[in-house]
Amino acid sequence: MKQITPSELAAWLQDPARPAPVLLDVREPNEFQYCAIPGSVHMPMATVPSRSEELDPDTEIVAICHHGGRSMQVVMFLESRGFSHMINLAGGVDQWALQVDPAMPRY
Repeated sequence: MKQITPSELAAWLQDPARPAPVLLDVREPNEFQYCAIPGSVHMPMATVPSRSEELDPDTEIVAICHHGGRSMQVVMFLESRGFSHMINLAGGVDQWALQVDPAMPRY
């Protein structure tokens, strides 16, 4: 399973020469409302099996949760369904707030 650090993801998102990945936030609605990486698509983990057809299996997708555990499970699930460009955000939004966006609320 591929993983990316928050700093690496931030650099990727700022690189105009590289197409941006889909940022798939799999946290619960209240978590997503509290804080989210700008541009993220919200798809709670429990809905991923029924909503995976909304995603392009050939596009780079970075799965995001609070600390990286739930998103890791989503990455493994989607990879088992033929998604070949899945990446897990190591440390989730918590590490994003610490490493990239200190103004982001933490919980």
